[in-house]
Amino acid sequence: MTAILCGLLLAAPVAAADWPQWRGPQSDGVWRETGLVTTLPDTLAPRWTATIASGYTGPTVADGRVYVMDRLTKPEQVERVHCFDAQTGEPIWSHQYPRAYRDVGYTAGPRASVVVRAGLAYALGTMGDLHAYDAASGEIAWERDLNADYNIRMPIWGIAAAPIIYQDLVIVHIGGEDACPVAFDRKSGEERWRSLADQASYATPVLIEQAGQPVLVVLTGDNVVGLDPASGAVHWRHPFPPKQMVISIATPVVADHRLFVTSFFDGALMLRLLPDELAVEEIWRRAGPSEQKTDALHSIISTPLLDGDYLYGIDSYGEFRCLEAASGERVWEDLTIVPRARWGTAHLTPQADKVWIFNERGDLLLTSLSPEGATVHDRTHLIAPTRDQLNQRGGVTWAHPAYADRHVFVRNDEALSCFNLAAD
Repeated sequence: MTAILCGLLLAAPVAAADWPQWRGPQSDGVWRETGLVTTLPDTLAPRWTATIASGYTGPTVADGRVYVMDRLTKPEQVERVHCFDAQTGEPIWSHQYPRAYRDVGYTAGPRASVVVRAGLAYALGTMGDLHAYDAASGEIAWERDLNADYNIRMPIWGIAAAPIIYQDLVIVHIGGEDACPVAFDRKSGEERWRSLADQASYATPVLIEQAGQPVLVVLTGDNVVGLDPASGAVHWRHPFPPKQMVISIATPVVADHRLFVTSFFDGALMLRLLPDELAVEEIWRRAGPSEQKTDALHSIISTPLLDGDYLYGIDSYGEFRCLEAASGERVWEDLTIVPRARWGTAHLTPQADKVWIFNERGDLLLTSLSPEGATVHDRTHLIAPTRDQLNQRGGVTWAHPAYADRHVFVRNDEALSCFNLAAD
């Protein structure tokens, strides 16, 4: 059976118009709504804007509410979880808790998207604070200090992978002691399993189906691993060790029995998911000699798009590339999607026959991608880059947008904004 992302197969159904977790309803980055605009104006006024503080957390949308996290440093260091009305931007609830950042770089704020499932919202902070809230009221259902509980080998940029829901479990990728991923009872917060002695990466795990079974794919700081999501037992493991340091942020992508991962220093790896047994084979692995002399794809934050015979993604300095999926050979490179800069970032979201791209300058692009090139049909500016990080290049907007109810929700370090993209 073909390996597929199986968020809907393995978890409770969600409304088609929602974006309730990292990379959307099926965790595959695809926007499946229709009835959208086919052109974009040069400028687009927001439907609403709400004031927030700094952070990298991409917004999520569920049941008419928008969730996002941020950070304040004065008068004390706190992380905050916010819930807004998706129609009006009015605040519904907010919770803050004290948390000093220690030995963590890029301190703008939390990284992981809030995940909403069956009335509960799960928020994971930079230092490992995990909260489960009543999604409507903000009342705390349970909470865990994962750094205290699991002696996390804290990644240099903190905990970034979003929680994953599997049946009655919430699974987090944290790099604890013999607990790289850990699963908790979704309703009580009790530990159900822990697995792997690997160091953590920043990549959110993905649920797939392989050989008729659910598999949790975790790109750790040392390996690509396939686990039983119910028990944490290891099905298969393929080495992907760091040459310098762990900078694996992009989510693994899966299509047609293929699994692709990429890392800033370590390049790209394509694996074959064997269809009839729980095992993998290496198809190709490519890496250039340095972060500027790259081969195939050295992505940083942007998750690539694997589409049939071709792979599209953003390289280490913002180079937008098309590769042959079978070999990793470059087909073309484009320098117009995002300005060239170290860690250049843009988020690719396919929808019908187009791809929406939101880049780090706050621009939304409506594009078509093919082996012949990237065609930009329209481009509009949504939100300004903010300077809490990378002030030397005018700041960035690195958070992934949410696409829900024919709207796009974007944030920077000052505001969360909603824009209408409905055709009518």
